[in-house]
Amino acid sequence: MELTYPPEAEAFRKEIRSWLEDNLPDGWFDAGFELSPAGRRAFNEEWPTRLYEGGWICASWPEEYGGKNLSIMENVVLAEEFARAKAPLRADFFGDTLVGPTILQWGTEKQKKEFLPKILRGEMRWCQGFSEPDSGSDLASLKTSAILDGEEWVISGQKVWTTQAQHADYIFLLARTDPEAAKHHGISYLLVPMKQPGIEVRPITQPDGTAEFNEVFFDGARCPSDNVVGGVNNGWVVANTTLAHERGMSATTGYRRFEEEFALMVDAARERGRLADPLLRQALTAYYTKIQILRINGLRSLSAAVQGRKDPGVGALGATNKMFWSEMHRDAIEVALDVYGAEALLSTVGPEGASWPGNQRHRGREAYPVSSMASAFFFSRSETIWGGTAEIQRNIVGERVLGLPREPKPAAS
Repeated sequence: MELTYPPEAEAFRKEIRSWLEDNLPDGWFDAGFELSPAGRRAFNEEWPTRLYEGGWICASWPEEYGGKNLSIMENVVLAEEFARAKAPLRADFFGDTLVGPTILQWGTEKQKKEFLPKILRGEMRWCQGFSEPDSGSDLASLKTSAILDGEEWVISGQKVWTTQAQHADYIFLLARTDPEAAKHHGISYLLVPMKQPGIEVRPITQPDGTAEFNEVFFDGARCPSDNVVGGVNNGWVVANTTLAHERGMSATTGYRRFEEEFALMVDAARERGRLADPLLRQALTAYYTKIQILRINGLRSLSAAVQGRKDPGVGALGATNKMFWSEMHRDAIEVALDVYGAEALLSTVGPEGASWPGNQRHRGREAYPVSSMASAFFFSRSETIWGGTAEIQRNIVGERVLGLPREPKPAAS
């Protein structure tokens, strides 16, 4: 099941490929190339500006908001070429992938003109304020409040697991604006400046010494009354738009990192004389089969979108996709650990030069003090949690897709 690309899309592909070759660091496409820590920091600082000047950040957005108004196939080709080159296609994940598209869909014209240009230029860093200490999987039970005081919202409460909060200029958060309403109906989606009195950020230090996650405390923090996206008390609906962007994967690129990983696992098994092991061969084959299921489902969804039709099964893909690939990858990394055996505990184990696709050691931060193999293992566990836990996704599939009875709620005490 392959796509046939129209001539104009292939011409666009050549344009992107040429731009990448001209703008990526010298040697980028050479086998075994890897930036030094200082070179990586410099690249991460310069790359958003180059992306903006090339017009590639949020290129599918309408031209009036700074995009290129790309067609579906042009956007697919853009994603494919950046994936092929292993080049970042984002300036700020939370800005141009989550809150930006949400503002584009739900925001007022004033909000679009105020925030979207800064997101495109990489001038505004964002973090996401959804989870709370007692409201993670059951997000609608959140307790952070926002009370209208004249022309401003006054915010009190706490968020947790807030990635990059220590660097963010703004946070898009959910707050309860009507305590009397049913829990899904009294929530609003607010855009709140982070650099102000009444906001305290406390790092959550991980076992490896890093502190990317944070707790954020709000004690009388403020934002303008018109910084509500999608209308007051409509935040649950708006938030699901953001979560859909976080849970989604590109149809023709999402599976590719897993194919690369599969090839590394096969190479490692061959080097260790393990390919004849029938149980290992079965596990590797199962992983490859699931990767192809992911690829075919992506093409099915893309084909329906390109042809402007509704495939009866495509609606279920959004609900099942996150659960499927995250659990698939978690299980696959355990197979990779089996390939290495006890060696997997060593800090030097893993493919040299290239990192495992799930590895987080080289994403613009200081290298984690673990091997690329161990880092991939740690990250694969988190993939079943962020963007909606696998358990919650399974409930959604059962109740909303299969029409099964809703899960019983605990009796009130």
